Amino acid sequence: MKRKALILIPAAFVIAGAILIQTDCTTKETERQEVSSQPTPNQQPPLSTNRVPAHFEDVKSIGQLPPTLSPDRFIGPAQDAYKIAKEIPETLAQLPCYCHCDMSMGHKSLHSCFEDTHASQCAVCVSEALVAYDLQKSGKTPAEIRDRIIQVYSHQ
Repeated sequence: MKRKALILIPAAFVIAGAILIQTDCTTKETERQEVSSQPTPNQQPPLSTNRVPAHFEDVKSIGQLPPTLSPDRFIGPAQDAYKIAKEIPETLAQLPCYCHCDMSMGHKSLHSCFEDTHASQCAVCVSEALVAYDLQKSGKTPAEIRDRIIQVYSHQ
């Protein structure tokens, strides 16, 4: 019960922050596209709300996952999220990350965010991990969790 409270309170702040960060990131992406009238060879297409970021469809397609960083390197909600990445790595590998780091950093799934320090600086990654953990503890399958993540985060 104590752990759940420790996760839920920061999760509320993380989700609120994720909404603000996602809005800010989207605004900056839009501004960058408006400034550039001529497409360059390396320019990425505009983000679509219908595009689901990279993820593995099932556990069979994952193979050997790289290790995630130690939670001891972080504090607060980031530490909780890195602990979750150690506990449910295969689930996180089956989830898209809606900070769209698949396009900007080449990440293959939400799990990739925890292989380096990226997630420690991204409220979207932390928020998705906390949500995934709560849903898995309530008995949801990775596919059901993925559907919920897509439903919630694709509209932000």
